[in-house]
Amino acid sequence: MEKETQTPHKRRVRYKGKYPKKFEEKYKELQPEKYQDTIQHVIQKGNTPAGMHISIMVQEILEFLKIQPGEIGFDATLGYGGHTKAMLQCLNGEGHIYATDVDPEESAKTRKRLADQGFGEDILTIRLQNFCTIDEIAKEVGGFDFILADLGVSSMQIDNPKRGFSFKVDGPLDLRLNQEKGISAAERLDTISREELAGMLYENSDEPYCEELAKAITDEVRKGNRIDTTTKLRQVIEKTLDFLPEKEKKDAVKKTCQRTFQALRIDVNREFEVLYEFMEKLPSALRLGGRVAILTFHSGEDRLVKRALKDGYKAGIYSDYAKDVIRPSAQECAQNGRARSTKMRWAVKAEK
Repeated sequence: MEKETQTPHKRRVRYKGKYPKKFEEKYKELQPEKYQDTIQHVIQKGNTPAGMHISIMVQEILEFLKIQPGEIGFDATLGYGGHTKAMLQCLNGEGHIYATDVDPEESAKTRKRLADQGFGEDILTIRLQNFCTIDEIAKEVGGFDFILADLGVSSMQIDNPKRGFSFKVDGPLDLRLNQEKGISAAERLDTISREELAGMLYENSDEPYCEELAKAITDEVRKGNRIDTTTKLRQVIEKTLDFLPEKEKKDAVKKTCQRTFQALRIDVNREFEVLYEFMEKLPSALRLGGRVAILTFHSGEDRLVKRALKDGYKAGIYSDYAKDVIRPSAQECAQNGRARSTKMRWAVKAEK
């Protein structure tokens, strides 16, 4: 590490680590050839390199979907494109995958990344729209042989302070998947009532301190102290939980921050409404014998998916469905900490 040059008027400063870097300089996937060693080191430690996304349960998904060359597929959430690439490789140049994403910034990067790897518009069509519009695309192409819906937020979005998804770094309290549409989380908190906020925190993330947090947040806003950054929200949470015993406080604050940010993200992006609509349209989008795999990341999502697949099975729409969830292996969780909360469910459409 370089040290500051010593002068008669200036004391030399020693640094214990690297100089602070801006987020943009940590965007490893922009220069993978330069940072490959760093990337592998971070992954081996069980972390995800900043600005990068490690796809979860790829093998389990491919083993279930049994993709064959010539088939037509749908990737509901394009994201970084890791799952998409794996499915495209199974097609071996024959067939087509349609993918949707509401994030214009990241989907443009993924489109270029996949095109550079040989997956162009002849085999991949990317639509900048919500995956609940699956019925429109299915009608256009005659249905799908396989469908994947990975409902998690991409690591690139979580890691980027400008998006406001993480309480660990300061940034605008936005949380929208598409920053060009809708209102931000900060704007949502400007007008929300105490009762509605408490309900949101409980319904969207099972937050045990939902009443206390709702009062603290709405009181702060009413005083004229706008909560428009991730740091301000975290500080309100820390202050609210100050009554907890010291040995419990740190972990409780961390988990409550995670749940609160999750609840707000689900709300501003209408995630439950979108998922419910998708699950309703799913059966008609699948061809006879078609397969669907869905990855969920919190209990609310999983309950909704489980209920829809079970009801579809009882109605004879699906010939089989996952009675139990499939989880990532211990090895995968060790290499990718963000895989730990993942649950995979699946269904096969009846052939009649």
